[in-house]
Amino acid sequence: MKPLTISDLHLSKLLLLESISGSKAYGLATSSSDTDLRGVFVLPQDDLYGLEQSEQLSNSSNDIVYYELKRFVELLAKNNPNMLELLAVPGDCLLHLHPLFKRLIPELFLSKLCQSTFAGYALTQVKKAKGLNKKIVNPVEPQRKSVLDFCYVTQGQGSVSVQEFLTQLGTDQEACGLAKMPHMPDLYGLYFQEGTRFKGIVQSDLANDVSLSSIPKGLDPIATMSFNKNGYSTYCKEYKEYWEWVEKRNDARYRNTLSHGKNYDAKNLMHTFRLLDMAEEIARTNQIVVRRPNRDFLLKIRAGEFEYDQLVEMAEERIAKMDSLYASSDLPDKPDVEQINQVLVSMRRDFYTAYLA
Repeated sequence: MKPLTISDLHLSKLLLLESISGSKAYGLATSSSDTDLRGVFVLPQDDLYGLEQSEQLSNSSNDIVYYELKRFVELLAKNNPNMLELLAVPGDCLLHLHPLFKRLIPELFLSKLCQSTFAGYALTQVKKAKGLNKKIVNPVEPQRKSVLDFCYVTQGQGSVSVQEFLTQLGTDQEACGLAKMPHMPDLYGLYFQEGTRFKGIVQSDLANDVSLSSIPKGLDPIATMSFNKNGYSTYCKEYKEYWEWVEKRNDARYRNTLSHGKNYDAKNLMHTFRLLDMAEEIARTNQIVVRRPNRDFLLKIRAGEFEYDQLVEMAEERIAKMDSLYASSDLPDKPDVEQINQVLVSMRRDFYTAYLA
């Protein structure tokens, strides 16, 4: 059986909804904004009964995505923000609307789950913004540090790096040996003796730990060395995360982040405030407002007209008030799944009846 494709949805008239979504639906698009399309379709009846049941169809860039009716309703029942927005698409963004789709009204789905799905997601965006800010302000050098960069020897009342110490001594790490100091974690005796072969402090630049040697009986250490193993482990994790981020980051957005000079992902924080606005509106009015009335304020955030710390503080203050706002809301705790299921069954039955007529 041939897999269902996006073209099939149009040719076979399987669409219930097709709309422009994202920044253009919110009224927050700029000249560089892409056009995102979202839609809802019904599986051909034979596919519903057979092995091929496509829950979602998309293009390679995921800026065009269509959800099968069952999957769409499942996500609505979980109060997924992206799905709920499709129940209140602005008229100028609607490309196709089947009469049956109108049975999926917001009142069926809106509940106090929106606190976690809208405001909770906004909180993750704040944390993401903090992480990005750290990456921009504190970039990680391409040259990866080694274990030796986290090793120090005592000198007088202080310490110097083991590499500086070895330079003073006129030798290199390969000529030295290490032995653990009893009862003193991550502290080692550092040994050197002309003509004696040791294993070195590390086996190679890629080693993740120090190397221990057999020490001749009666030989005294030339110094006490510490290896900051926790510091090295943290560095390795940050190095990996940073360069994976560099590899995967959206360069256009990153250049925009640098251009406004505020060192934060302005688009990310703009959508953080949009989500907070929508979370508050749903709690107070039981309505989904997609086209943002405070467009100018949100676009100022995107343009980098606010300081990073100021935006994070504002967002965290609003998130902190969300508990009391939802506690006083008359929204149900959860959607009525039985009622939703009845609507889903009636939509599918009526669609197939008309489709096969």
